[in-house]
Amino acid sequence: MTTYVLVPGFWLGGWAWEAVASPLKDQGHDVRPVSLDLDPGTGVADHVDQLTGLLTTLDDVVLVGHSYGGLIITAAADRVPSRVARLVYVDSGPMPDGMSQADFDGSRPEPVDGMLPVPDEAPPSATGFDWSVVRERGRPQPVATATDPVRHGGAWRGIPRTGILCSFPETQLRELAATVPAFGLMAGDGWTYHEIRTGHWPMFSEPAELARRLALTPA
Repeated sequence: MTTYVLVPGFWLGGWAWEAVASPLKDQGHDVRPVSLDLDPGTGVADHVDQLTGLLTTLDDVVLVGHSYGGLIITAAADRVPSRVARLVYVDSGPMPDGMSQADFDGSRPEPVDGMLPVPDEAPPSATGFDWSVVRERGRPQPVATATDPVRHGGAWRGIPRTGILCSFPETQLRELAATVPAFGLMAGDGWTYHEIRTGHWPMFSEPAELARRLALTPA
């Protein structure tokens, strides 16, 4: 049995992993979908604290982060590396210390009353599923989670890492990692990769395949 902790990206809660968690649970695994605090004023450090608190109660965790969740799992694992057996980045990756999600995305957020609303229209990367599930169930994201820098040291680098690549293939990732500083930590020793050729939200567009790849990921 493997313990999976599943951390979502922007606007999402633990509910986003339902179709992924179900087959993993059916196989006897312990699956912990996380709903990060999305109250106004919440920042990156708050999310790292929240996840770190959960990790201190578990052992040999396969820690999975989608999109923004990749930023959080890196920093939390850096605090308690002995609790994490493997880091899995779902169309995501570790960002350099001091970088924010907005820095990585390349545009400044446009908050409404300190929050980033759930987009009414599907982003171009939302392929293969009905965006209404996010529009109806998602929640606005505190703007500080986009603008706060992530902070981590080097402890997380000792943990085996898997990238599940959905938006572009491994060959392109390796090119980006060699030339673009924001991608620089996404290649090198300790990495393995899987490709699922779908959009940025595989938990909605290819949940069964994502669950299968997670089940094949060694702890």
